[in-house]
Amino acid sequence: MAGFNKIFLLGNLTRDPQLSYMPSQTPVVDFGLAVNRRWTGQDGNSREETCFVDCRAFGRNAENINKYCRKGRQLFVEGRLTYDTWTAQDGTKRSKHRITVQTFQFIGGAAGGTGQVAGAGTSTAAAEQNEVRYEPESANAGDDNIPF
Repeated sequence: MAGFNKIFLLGNLTRDPQLSYMPSQTPVVDFGLAVNRRWTGQDGNSREETCFVDCRAFGRNAENINKYCRKGRQLFVEGRLTYDTWTAQDGTKRSKHRITVQTFQFIGGAAGGTGQVAGAGTSTAAAEQNEVRYEPESANAGDDNIPF
């Protein structure tokens, strides 16, 4: 049976990224992302909840996130959900879910400008007024075929 594991999140970094290196000298960065959800309850009152998500990126993505991101920075990430298990120092089994970032995009910029494309994405994106818009990588002029 086929599976599908793809996550898209837009949120703010909860802490400064922490860069480290694997024994193979591959860069790895860990950071937290806070994603807000707003809705109106049955009683008519506005409500909000925040989901805190641990994220990890590798290679050039890790270096760029470490270089340009700080706590509070808004980031759009695309990746996959991974499940990590380990044995703690006290001998107990521990586990948690984490997002392994495959591509990402800076949103807003330091001076509030448009976002910059980063990573190995298959589409280009622009962020204007906190809205993310996607454009196909290769659009043929005059081609009326819908690509799905």
